Order: sequence, then structure tokens, then C-alpha cells
Amino acid sequence: MTGGGEEDVPQPRRRPLTVLPLVALIFYDVSGGPFGIEDSVRTGGGALLPLLGFLIFPVIWSLPEALITAELASAFPTNAGYVAWVSAAFGPAVAFLVGFSKWASGTLDNALYPVLFLDYLRSSGLALAPPLRSLAVLGLTAALTYLNYRGLHLVGLSALFLTAFSLSPFVALTVLAIPKIRPSRWLAVNPKAIDPRGYFNSMFWNLNYWDKASTLAGEVDDPRKTFPKAVFGAVALVVGAYLIPLLAGTGALPSDTAAEWRDGFFSEIGQRIGGPWLRVWIQAAAAMSNMGLFEAEMSSDSFQLLGMAEMGMIPAVFARRSRHGTPTYSILCSATGVVVLSFMSFQEIIELLNFLYGLGMLVVFSAFVKLRFKDPDLPRPYRIPLGSVGAAVMCVPPVLLIVTVMCLASARTIVVNIIVLAVGVGMYFTVERLKGSGWVEFLTPVPSDSFHGSSSDDAAADVEDVRAVLLPAAVPAAVPAAVPAAVPAAEVEVASKAK
Repeated sequence: MTGGGEEDVPQPRRRPLTVLPLVALIFYDVSGGPFGIEDSVRTGGGALLPLLGFLIFPVIWSLPEALITAELASAFPTNAGYVAWVSAAFGPAVAFLVGFSKWASGTLDNALYPVLFLDYLRSSGLALAPPLRSLAVLGLTAALTYLNYRGLHLVGLSALFLTAFSLSPFVALTVLAIPKIRPSRWLAVNPKAIDPRGYFNSMFWNLNYWDKASTLAGEVDDPRKTFPKAVFGAVALVVGAYLIPLLAGTGALPSDTAAEWRDGFFSEIGQRIGGPWLRVWIQAAAAMSNMGLFEAEMSSDSFQLLGMAEMGMIPAVFARRSRHGTPTYSILCSATGVVVLSFMSFQEIIELLNFLYGLGMLVVFSAFVKLRFKDPDLPRPYRIPLGSVGAAVMCVPPVLLIVTVMCLASARTIVVNIIVLAVGVGMYFTVERLKGSGWVEFLTPVPSDSFHGSSSDDAAADVEDVRAVLLPAAVPAAVPAAVPAAVPAAEVEVASKAK
């Protein structure tokens, strides 16, 4: 229960996610199809760098992040996701800041999808005047938020359909492009046209957010087994969805068209290769893909807030569920952030969210390494087949990539991110004061003995403190665990005093 009249509300029906809907949701958390990769050709000065990028970056960036997500989501199968990992390693203060920064980056990311949807309409000649464009953004956000409110199971099934529909025109595009492909075009690169900042931001954005799905672990059927399967299935799907259309488009079009590759250009490729019918099909697929991207990101962001509320990090109202089993106020909070941020430009949003997301991922990688060394016996139903040293070495390439992207950021981006982090610090201390005031209800917090993180000699006990808050103690490790009903913090305090 979450208190505050919750006892009068019937227990919501929660239908767990299975493997295939989870694969589709992870696919949309990360990719959603080749829409949005067009800029990598223009900023890469031709076909060669983006093709190499989508071969190399998945190995040095996506795969390590996906492996870490599979391991730690199986060890902490809760909606808190990476917030629980960081709390176990470094304590709740750092975990709160990571949770806030990654929620903010996720909301920024979600603000892109109404913008991309309208960009594809513009490429088909349906440009909207600024007032109508603003109303369209609001309408799209409201409609997609309502679908998310109706239930995660429904969102997962919708994502399966959307995945099939969004990728279908690229099957036709690839088949029609084969006779026109000239392999020499894949080697084209114009060094003078390369934009390093744009290129790295495009690659980074199109291949990140693997850890986002960890915030859905509490809603998954048998997460200790299901999650690793879904993550690895999604890796193959994402890489194929990028490389195959990119090979077809760059191989079939002359190399001097590289400067034309901007957001929405795949519909123009469809026009040139297949005709108007393929152009319309790709535009429709882009629109549907943006729906899937929005739904997956909204689910991850909202359930992350629910998980943080269950850990006592934010007010209990964010853990309150609708009759559909969805976190009502968490969804409304995320939707409000999307509306506020959706009036920024595409490149502004990408650079800001990449920097903010990179900061959070540096802490997540550090938490993974620390837990490997400090608590090697932590139950991990899926474990990356590397020792602690090997696991640490695996994290070096993605960390270097994050640092590279952050070093290429503009001064404005750095300043904005510093402001966001300052807001996060202020919110943390505000929440801590609210806990002592009694004005706002909080659920059971992480036990105070674990606030120092796992840097003490009793690191394993610190990790188990976090797990004890989120997982039922009576459930054996081999049995899938569901998030227990949380107890209001006020009741815990009374019980503690009575004891």
C-alpha cells in the first residue's frame, strides 16, 4: 500500500511481460528502426564512417551495456533498475542523483519523438505552421500517454506489432535496392565534410539506453531468466535494423548525395528507389515507430519513478498504481516533462541528453565494477562469463566513448547539464527534509546502515540491505521475485520505536 486512501482502491491487475513483448520494448528503448540514423551519413562525410560505426560501436558500447543490464537486472529484478544497482554500490544519495539525471535524459529523449513524427510529415509536404505544430505536439503526447496509462502489457503487445510494421518497408527497400548497389560507394568519405560532434552524438544516441529496460524488471515474468534472453535478442534486432537499410541506401545512391542525408531522408530514398508508394510506406512506418519509441521510453521513465518511490527516495504518490497496474502520477510527471522539452530542436535535444545520459552511465559502470569486486557472491542468475578484472576491462571502451562524446559537447550543453545536476542536488536535500517533516508520505527507505554504500568491510550486507527492501526475503533465489507491498515510512518509524 502507499497510504493516503490507497486502501479504498481495488488491487490493480498486473499482467507480466513475457520474452517477445520485452524484446520489442527494449528494441524501442534503444532503436525503433533506422529512423534518425540519416544524420550519421552527413556528419560522417559519406557512407564509410557510419557503416564502420554501426559495426564497431555495438561491440564496444552496446554489448557491454547490454551485458551489464542482463547481469544486474537478474540480480535486482525490480522496477528501481539501475537506481538499485547504484544504491547498493554507493548509497542512496548517489543513486538519487543518477535516477534524477537518467530520468531527465529519458524525458529529453522522449521529447524527440513528436518532433521526429512532425519532421516526417513535413518531408511528405504536410508542414504545419508553428501554432498548429505546437498543438500537434500536445495532442500526440496526450494520446500516447493515455495508451501508456492503460497498461504495460498492452504497450508490450503494441510494441510487437509496431516493430513488425516499422521494419517492413525496409525489407522492400533492401530487395529493390540490390540491383542498384555499387559496393564502392560504401567506401566513400569526404574528410572535409566530417562533423565529429554530430557524428559521435548521432552514433551514441542511436545505440544507447540499454539499461532503461531494467526499470521494467519488476513487471517481467520470471525476470531472472527472461531478461537476459530478451536483451540478447534485442541486440541482434537493433544492429540488423540499422546496418541493412544503411547498406541498401548508401550502396544504391550516388556518393555525392551524402550531404542530403538528414532526418527523414529514408522516405526520399524510398521515393528514388521504389517510387511514391514506398515513400508513403516509410513515412507511415516512421510515424508508427515514433509511437513505439514514445511508449517504451514513457514506460521505462515512469516505472523508474515507481521503483524510486518504493525505495523511499521520492514521495509515495509516485508508487500509486492505476486500476491497470500502471503508475499514474509517475506517468503524468514524465508526460509533463516531455511537453515542456519538446519545443527544442533535434540536435539540441540529442547533445543535451547524450551528455546527461553519459554522466549517469559512468556511475552505472562504476557500480557494476564495484559490485563485482566488493560482493562477488551476490546471487546473479545471469553472470557475464568474465572474472572481476575482465569485467572491469570490458567497461574501458564504453567509458572512453562516453568521455569522447562529453569532451565534444558545446559550452552551452555543459552549462545546462551543470544546472540540471545542481537542481538534482537541491531536490535530494529537499526530499530529505520532507522525510523528517511528516508533510509528505514516503514508503520504507533503504535501511540507514546501507547509506554509506558498499565501501565498508561489510559490503555484502550493504547490498543485501538494498535487496531486502525491494525483494521478498522469503522467496528463494531461484524463484522469480515480485516487488513486495511497501510500508509507509511513518509505520516503520512507529514499529522501530516500539521495538
